[in-house]
Amino acid sequence: MRDEKNFPRRDADREAGADGIIEGRNAVIEALRAGTAIDKIYIAKGETDAALGHIASTARGKGVVVVEADRRKLDNMSRTHSHQGVIALAAVREYASVEDILNAAREKGEPPLIVVCDELSDPHNLGAVIRTAECAGAHGVIIPKRRSAGLTAIVAKTSAGAVSHVPVARVPNLPALLKELKDEGVWIFGTAADGDRTIYEADLKGPAAIVIGSEGEGMGRLVAETCDFKVRIPMKGKLNSLNASAAAAILLYEAVRQRMG
Repeated sequence: MRDEKNFPRRDADREAGADGIIEGRNAVIEALRAGTAIDKIYIAKGETDAALGHIASTARGKGVVVVEADRRKLDNMSRTHSHQGVIALAAVREYASVEDILNAAREKGEPPLIVVCDELSDPHNLGAVIRTAECAGAHGVIIPKRRSAGLTAIVAKTSAGAVSHVPVARVPNLPALLKELKDEGVWIFGTAADGDRTIYEADLKGPAAIVIGSEGEGMGRLVAETCDFKVRIPMKGKLNSLNASAAAAILLYEAVRQRMG
């Protein structure tokens, strides 16, 4: 018989469904107490209940993102229809650190190849980016803590298991993160329709971070201003933009092509 003390997260993890949703005050409190990896917690907007306040403060103390949401959103997310004003989304794995990603490149003796996603809110897009990053041999993916999809069950499914192999780091401030990467000798390439050079004119053989903008707005202003280069994908048809995950695939495989040369 195995010692259950060696499996402290077992009961809390059972509270999450296949979609990673944990709902109800006791279930969320137990998940936090047990150390279950939680991507985000949604709490009913305007609630002053002490129990919800305790959940919010505990979660923030553990570095979990807490979002206020109206009850209609919580009702739509709920599977049990008894969420009691709080729903947590379990993360399928722990987030890595940026240093973990840089170390992965060092261990392979390769110049870093990193994908930075600027507020990709669609989990299918993020999952597809992670899948492509794994196939292309990228050393990691970086996302912001807020206004971004996280490592949820939908992302894991869309990534076809790639989330188990690609380190994903989550940071509070992308412009600050990009400056840190520059200090590490990494060149920052932002994708933009008005880029001053095509991807085929960009030198992606050295240490590179490729920034993919959000689905609707592209890169944020501060992120764009922090990039060393803004590159564009040539558009020959009548449309002037690509899906974010498709753009990431094109950039990553141009980097692969150049690094194989």
